[in-house]
Amino acid sequence: QPAAAPQPPLLEPLPLLRDVAAADRPGLLVRKLRLVAALFDFTDSLKHPREKEAKRQALLELVDYVQAPSPAANANAPARLPENVQEALVAAISVNVFRPLPPALHESAAAIDPGAAPDDEEEPYLDPAWPHLQLVYELLLRYVVSPDTDTKVAKRYVDHAFVLRLLDLFDSEDPREREYLKTVLHRIYGKFMVHRPFIRKAINNVFYRFIFETERHNGIGELLEILGSIINGFALPMKEEHKLFLSRALIPLHKPKSVAIYHQQLSYCIVQFVEKDYKLADTVIRGLLKYWPVINCQKEVLFLGELEEVLEATQPAEFQRCMVPLFKQIGRCLNSSHFQVAERALFLWNNDHIVSLIAQNRSVIFPIIFEALERNITSHWNQAVHGLTANVRKMFLDMDSELFEECQQQYIEKQARAKDMEEQRLSAWRQLEAAAAKASGDDMVLVN
Repeated sequence: QPAAAPQPPLLEPLPLLRDVAAADRPGLLVRKLRLVAALFDFTDSLKHPREKEAKRQALLELVDYVQAPSPAANANAPARLPENVQEALVAAISVNVFRPLPPALHESAAAIDPGAAPDDEEEPYLDPAWPHLQLVYELLLRYVVSPDTDTKVAKRYVDHAFVLRLLDLFDSEDPREREYLKTVLHRIYGKFMVHRPFIRKAINNVFYRFIFETERHNGIGELLEILGSIINGFALPMKEEHKLFLSRALIPLHKPKSVAIYHQQLSYCIVQFVEKDYKLADTVIRGLLKYWPVINCQKEVLFLGELEEVLEATQPAEFQRCMVPLFKQIGRCLNSSHFQVAERALFLWNNDHIVSLIAQNRSVIFPIIFEALERNITSHWNQAVHGLTANVRKMFLDMDSELFEECQQQYIEKQARAKDMEEQRLSAWRQLEAAAAKASGDDMVLVN
């Protein structure tokens, strides 16, 4: 005989919190939290409907109770959230939210067809239990931000292990869950000062695993949004730990193929660093050049947009340190056969701050960029790129006509030398062929 399916806990009719005396509330809260800790199967809406509804009502009441303003201070009044209630509350929340996430869509597809490519257009997975989970997250959020939550007590339950398990959930495919997680973790960071270094380190580790091992994680954008706010609050002079985080985690986040998904948040964090400490501009620009895409044109357009924002916050001394490799790369972008890349690179000259940096260092930058501009004028297929190149070329001419003519003369001489070398090469080949034909006589057949 098969074993009977486990039965959900029997429902006991519980009074409303507002209907009992203040002294009896802690005991009633613990009983309601036991009901909240009961788990149900939400994939089948017909299973245990009464129990699910009772749990939902208990959650709604608990959320209201935790977020209600505290009554006027009274030395004799019992605490609204005594320690045993906080322990039961965090335990009930943990039972609900800390669960194995369903297999990712790409993993399911790979199980059916190992050769199947992941489809970026797939609809995100929406958890059928979300109506209840949302209330659990709301309860956690209200508990964290409540003035009745004393961090000295709460940190025993919202501890390092709790934070790590919360971070694991950021890989959820449900965007609604990730949004709540982002808000909750940010509030924990704000309230529990003792946890701050640990949270930063734990986020670092998520990034390292994503960059160097898996290249798959659903919550990178949300984690970067939290960090954007954290970076904004960094005190000056900036700690060495924060600078290492920039060079070891944030800059390498440009490497993964999926950077487009979280690039906006990443770019915001990077620019925040440069705005906080302008001396970091050289580190950031060289980092961008290190991870510059070779064959991904859409990624290249994103990099150029980010580069413009970084240059906007760059001072002349830092610009001079990296301008040679920077403009060699920009020159390659100018000549890109993908018109959006070439166009985005030419748009850099619409920025007054960048133009002023170029003007101050024109004797170095003009010779690097001149050949790329001339190539575009003579041979780029796209009319818009052609027109923008002509505008930039005229800007150079107006800025320093003498230097422009010097660069033009060097370019003409270089072209002439290249033509001479090509003719010499062809002549040498013809002589070799003639010599080979003469030496072989009739014994060798030359293949044209």
